[in-house]
Amino acid sequence: MIKAVIFDFNGAIINDEPIHQQLIEEILLEENLVLKRGEYRKTCLGCSDRACLRNLLASRGRVASEEYLTKLQQKKARNYVEQIETLEKLPLYPGLTDFIFKIRSSDLKLAIVSGAIRQEIELVLKRAELAEFFQIIIASDDITTAKPKPDGYLLALERLNQKYPELNLQANECLAIEDTLAGVEAAKAAGMKVVGVANTYPYHMLHRQSDWTVDYLNELELERIQQLYSPEDE
Repeated sequence: MIKAVIFDFNGAIINDEPIHQQLIEEILLEENLVLKRGEYRKTCLGCSDRACLRNLLASRGRVASEEYLTKLQQKKARNYVEQIETLEKLPLYPGLTDFIFKIRSSDLKLAIVSGAIRQEIELVLKRAELAEFFQIIIASDDITTAKPKPDGYLLALERLNQKYPELNLQANECLAIEDTLAGVEAAKAAGMKVVGVANTYPYHMLHRQSDWTVDYLNELELERIQQLYSPEDE
């Protein structure tokens, strides 16, 4: 049965991709570069900021050092914080709070696995009054790889078992909530079941890769998914 639900962050908890795209565009402009039409979606969705920036620069023949990428990443993070702090209301996805309440009512554990940096995640969770529910956060600060590599999910499993050893949590007892193809691939590579939420990619694209797919988070029936877990998964 399901014992833990692991969320992606950008595109699953908060609808902030337009903010990220704007900030990436600004960084490229400062580098005398222009973001091409559709390039952000193709190159950056589901990736960490570091991987996004590295790939964008590499596609223009620029090889950035790790130190320089860190500088760009930190600058973008500062700008993100400034943007978020100016918003009167966070663009959280509808049904998020109710769904988290259902998860907690079912005594399931919660975690986040994201390519965002910890500072951004904690800022949003604090403002949304959700911080106390996510005791385990795996951010880009914690790993050197990015989705679709499974490392973030595997580290989340390890940290969940460290915090809740009585669970003896296995990968197939975790349910991942993802909005990108790279994220779905990462969670499945870690041996987890995945719900694709069509916030970023069309339903039909996620449906091919995910175990379950919904248009909106508030459509997700946790009890039904629990029932559909097959005996060999328990």
